[in-house]
Amino acid sequence: MRYLIRTIGMALKALTRNPMRTILTTLGVIMGVAAVIAIREIGQGASKSMQDTIASMGSNILLVLPGASQAAGVSTGAGVVTLTPDDGLAINDPDRCPSILNVAPVVRIRPPLIYNNKNWQPWQTYGTPPEFLVLRNWSSMTEGFSFGDQDVASQTQVCLLGQTVVKQLFNKIGPGDDISDYESPVGKEIRMNNKPFKVLGVLSPKGANTLGSDQDDIVLAPWTTVKFKLAGQSAQVTQTASASLSSDPTYQGQTLSNLYPGAGTAALYNSPSASETADMPQPVRFVNVDQLLVQVRSQEQIESAKKEITDVLRERHHLRPGQPEDFQLRDMTEMNKTVSSTGDLMSLLLLVVAGIALLVGGVFVMAIMLVSVTERTREIGLRMAVGARPRDILVQFLVEAAVMCVLGGMIGIILGRLSSITVWYFMHWPVAMSLETIFAAVGVSAAVGLIFGFYPAWKASRLDPIDALRYE
Repeated sequence: MRYLIRTIGMALKALTRNPMRTILTTLGVIMGVAAVIAIREIGQGASKSMQDTIASMGSNILLVLPGASQAAGVSTGAGVVTLTPDDGLAINDPDRCPSILNVAPVVRIRPPLIYNNKNWQPWQTYGTPPEFLVLRNWSSMTEGFSFGDQDVASQTQVCLLGQTVVKQLFNKIGPGDDISDYESPVGKEIRMNNKPFKVLGVLSPKGANTLGSDQDDIVLAPWTTVKFKLAGQSAQVTQTASASLSSDPTYQGQTLSNLYPGAGTAALYNSPSASETADMPQPVRFVNVDQLLVQVRSQEQIESAKKEITDVLRERHHLRPGQPEDFQLRDMTEMNKTVSSTGDLMSLLLLVVAGIALLVGGVFVMAIMLVSVTERTREIGLRMAVGARPRDILVQFLVEAAVMCVLGGMIGIILGRLSSITVWYFMHWPVAMSLETIFAAVGVSAAVGLIFGFYPAWKASRLDPIDALRYE
């Protein structure tokens, strides 16, 4: 250990004899390490930002959509009416789909909104149950509160507004673009399709999604209200849908067919007999939803959840073996994998460029070390004459090269950190410090010095002491 410390001290003295040449020699290493640090931190920041954006859309989410329709043998690609609230209840059954944590039916429309003399047509208006907020990681509210299961069962005309909708509809009362500068919409009444809706709360901000669409330009309302009062479908539902809703624990006590359970149980009309029902069949309405949002318990259970959902829906839709499915499954994790792989590929390409810079720096270090060996030939001969062994000469020059590259790597780390902070400050790009990359940069710097310094050190150790002493 004492020998190594003494050798490092000798290396530092040798490097400080010509500081300008030492700095120029390590310039390639400095630039290479700085590029590695900056690229890695910016890349990790961008990757984390994309993952946060995807996570804001919901974690472990599967999207169940209606299948494509066909006309005259030609697929139009448009969704057919195949998904019902009963399908969602069946998928949410833990006995049939143990991998599923939660299910939320969604009804989509785009009605214009009116408040006083302002109007706005939001990008998305969803009819949902309260579980939708949990699935989308949207449980926190900027102000107010969410609607509940009772509002869904009684088709209450209430809604939640996104930040963009608030900024478009409610008068500004102060400077700036912060949501607090606007009139509070909680308790106010807006109109959708000329029907009054009371605003219960304001959703927390989410920003744009991976496709650039504004996630805050949204209105949420109970799905039964949107389906039966805004989408134009009557509230007369099928007996199957009503029965399944009443059997669901979240709708106990009040259903679409029993809005006022405490008003009495006496029937107003006699039930038709079997012969009367056969002679005078009544029209049955089909209650459908536009999509089902399914939350899986864990990332590892995505594939098993897909199979469970497929089995349940094929059974419920009476699809025979070999018959094509009338629904589609979209895996949100595929988007996450694609974004992550793209970011990793770009980071890898940039790291290759930085590695080339380190390679060039290593070659430059070797060239300068060869020059140093030539200049110090007489010094090498004197050391050998007083008892230094070839191994000592080899270690001396190897340590000099390694110390020079490690110092260059440390300077490169500082420059890389400053570069990433500058990018974050002026360009507002997300960055994330990587301690692993910093430690790896120090190790790579030392390795560059040892690898590219070995040949000059070996050449110095092979010098003949007599020839070295004669060298002028």
